[in-house]
Amino acid sequence: MSGLQIDKLSMRFDLPNGSSVQALKDVSLDLKAGELLSVLGPSGCGKTTLLNIVAGFLAPTDGKIVLNGKTVTGPGAERGMVFQQGALFEWMNVRENVGFGPSMKGMPKAEKAEIVDHLLDVVGLQDFKEKAVYELSGGMQQRVSLARCLANDPDVILMDEPLGALDALTREKMQGLVLKLWKETGKTIILITHSVEEALLLGERLIVMAPRPGRIHREYNLPFAEMGVNQDLREVKKHPKFGETREEILSMIWDMEEEIMGRTEDAQ
Repeated sequence: MSGLQIDKLSMRFDLPNGSSVQALKDVSLDLKAGELLSVLGPSGCGKTTLLNIVAGFLAPTDGKIVLNGKTVTGPGAERGMVFQQGALFEWMNVRENVGFGPSMKGMPKAEKAEIVDHLLDVVGLQDFKEKAVYELSGGMQQRVSLARCLANDPDVILMDEPLGALDALTREKMQGLVLKLWKETGKTIILITHSVEEALLLGERLIVMAPRPGRIHREYNLPFAEMGVNQDLREVKKHPKFGETREEILSMIWDMEEEIMGRTEDAQ
């Protein structure tokens, strides 16, 4: 079976004092190959925990992740991760960073060079391939991270707040690049973000998670990612349904935050 299945996933963290935190509870979701999912929710709802389990960095307490018919039991090349901070190798230049995965696979130099050059063209960094990564801006470093991820040709790209540290203009440009890469590569993408606007723009599907325990509260199927492939993102934001859905989700998350604050005050 192709695609990604998240089946009744639960995660409990046991604490040294004998208590525990239920980070996720019975989370189930089916993603078809090539879908773009954005994940929203208040702090503490388990978004990053979910992503780390899909990546294979954490083993769930209950449930399982199945990718293309195989149960995920740890990290694998078929899943690529893009972090908020680039996590690049500072002792390597741009070209070497992007080619790291193919080098580890023992790919022939000519084939690797062709892949790296193509990806640097795609992300607009061909003129910077010999630069050290510390010489690049934050947005350019994230472009390198995307290219490095794609060089491994993963089936699924996992993105944990990848644009959160960027200024507004750079972030908008990167949002457009993510949509372009999604459409051109056909990769399945799961994007964690705290920005409601970003989740609406980039999520073909969008889930809002609720906390304590983390679970799926609401799911949306949206047209904006498809619209954004061929339109200016600022024009997409003017769509009446965009503003309506944004306000609905903001109110939803605000109510959750209020409930969390109320619980905290009651416990004191």
